[in-house]
Amino acid sequence: MPAASVGPPQTSVKAVVSLVCGLLFFVPLSFIAAIVFGHLSLSEIKRSAGRLKGEGMAIAGLVLGYLWIVSIPIILILAAIAIPNLLRARMAANESSAVANVRTIATAEVVYSTQHPAEGYTCSLPAIADAGLISRDLAQGLRSGYRFELSGCAPGPDGTAITVYRIVAYPVTANQTGVRAFCSDESAVIKVDAGGSAERCPESGEALQ
Repeated sequence: MPAASVGPPQTSVKAVVSLVCGLLFFVPLSFIAAIVFGHLSLSEIKRSAGRLKGEGMAIAGLVLGYLWIVSIPIILILAAIAIPNLLRARMAANESSAVANVRTIATAEVVYSTQHPAEGYTCSLPAIADAGLISRDLAQGLRSGYRFELSGCAPGPDGTAITVYRIVAYPVTANQTGVRAFCSDESAVIKVDAGGSAERCPESGEALQ
């Protein structure tokens, strides 16, 4: 026969651990600990002949642990639905930002060539930033998941002022930070390449609608 209880019953440590682990759902595998300690504490309390208490906490820990196990498939299904949608929304926002930045740089080139008639256009983003026409972070050629490059500068027939240039914007990580590539030149027409190719955009890109 179990020994008789002496003094007030003590709370089972395992029951406390079970309840705490059940509440700490954000800690990996805490729900497993909640279930294990919950069963251990109930068995321990039953054998203690009244020396231990904490059945309520143990049962609460068990319930929480099993609830998290049941909820895992639901969470995975919701994540499988939500994550692709969030990724597409982020890529769409990055693409919109890239178009706006290409337009900003193209406008800045026109102003720059007006301010520097002897030089004409420039193939230097920092030079445009020094003139106060674009921000310093855009001058670094990286913003909102897209890289920006100026190239193809060439002088006109007189061989002095630069009359042509090319700007391209393409995703830093294809199909993650963006899908399409964008480009423009001295015509200020913005083109798009659906495949995200910075090389094909100036040659075969379609005018952005």
